[in-house]
Amino acid sequence: MLGEIILLGFLPLFIYRKSKKIFYISLFFIFLFINNVFAVEEWSITEYDGFSYAAVSGEIQHGDKLIFILDPNDNCERVTNTFSFYTWQDPGDFNQLIDRNIPLMLNGKAKLTAKVISIKPILNGNLVVFSFGAYPIKEYIFFLYEFYEEIKKYEIEIVDGLNFEAKKYFDITVNNWKLENLLSSITEANKICKNINKKKILYRY
Repeated sequence: MLGEIILLGFLPLFIYRKSKKIFYISLFFIFLFINNVFAVEEWSITEYDGFSYAAVSGEIQHGDKLIFILDPNDNCERVTNTFSFYTWQDPGDFNQLIDRNIPLMLNGKAKLTAKVISIKPILNGNLVVFSFGAYPIKEYIFFLYEFYEEIKKYEIEIVDGLNFEAKKYFDITVNNWKLENLLSSITEANKICKNINKKKILYRY
């Protein structure tokens, strides 16, 4: 089903352009639970820098997050989907990946790409943040949840592609996230987003 939707053009609709801000928002959530080591479905839902967010920790690399960002300026009707991979690899030419669409495999079946929006050296490795783009929130989240519910799995694998060797840049090329609480988490993030809008209206008067 996902492959058919991708061929019809559902992914990606367009790439969200506020890359630098999205990166720092993603970085905030990546470090929010940096000391946790248990592979559980752990969500963080909060407001930061004028946006609202829902982020869940990975099961293989717990520090890597799958993040959903809601912008009050879009009337909370769109969601930007980012995720991170931390890697110990440092081939020396990491920066040439910025703004490139990197090949991925979703659940071992569906081929797609995500755009590298930023790379930051952290500790002895590099934190790479990817973006799937921005989408209408209701359609995208329900699509994602139904996809997850089919086999109870949401796994992203970075794979080889044209002039790109995954293992050259990533020592761990796969991670997965539990999405049992996706709908309730996004609902909560949406409420926070709408409250931000209400505050903006009050401040005008």
